[in-house]
Amino acid sequence: MYEKLIETLTKRFMDNSKRHQGLDWDSIAERLQKNAAALLILEAMEATGGEPDVIAYENASNSFFFCDCSAESPSGRRSLCYDDHALELRKANKPAGSAVSMAQKLGVSLLTEEEYRYLQTLGEFDLKTSSWILTPLEIRNLGGALFCDRRYNRVFTYHNGADSYYSSRGFRAILKVR
Repeated sequence: MYEKLIETLTKRFMDNSKRHQGLDWDSIAERLQKNAAALLILEAMEATGGEPDVIAYENASNSFFFCDCSAESPSGRRSLCYDDHALELRKANKPAGSAVSMAQKLGVSLLTEEEYRYLQTLGEFDLKTSSWILTPLEIRNLGGALFCDRRYNRVFTYHNGADSYYSSRGFRAILKVR
């Protein structure tokens, strides 16, 4: 049922070995074959333009981490405000939805700032776009939200009103597969 997705993920894994040095695709593929829920989520990440790939392994939980590795913020997840509370407060020109809500529906998490910065050590991402990141509650409670991008060979973290949205801002997701 997921043969095409497995084929795509295999090719991406082989073509981007820098992202997952020391990891073995066969063990990852074997685990995926036994995890229909993870495959469904990875398929949704792929369908929305995320180009998911393995970026880490955690010994403590025996988990692999898949992250959106598309060059730019996934095209099917842009023009969204940060969360549903911000969407409700927006009076005019409401976007179609929110990043947090869409992530929940997909079954993934927004990247933290630390995860976003780690991703940027594996390649150059968001050179023309930006991505909402998980925002600390103390910032969110004041109406703000955080996003990141890469410009001038540096990773920047910025703030914006959580109700803002732009055609070039989306979100990157991460999925932990046990």
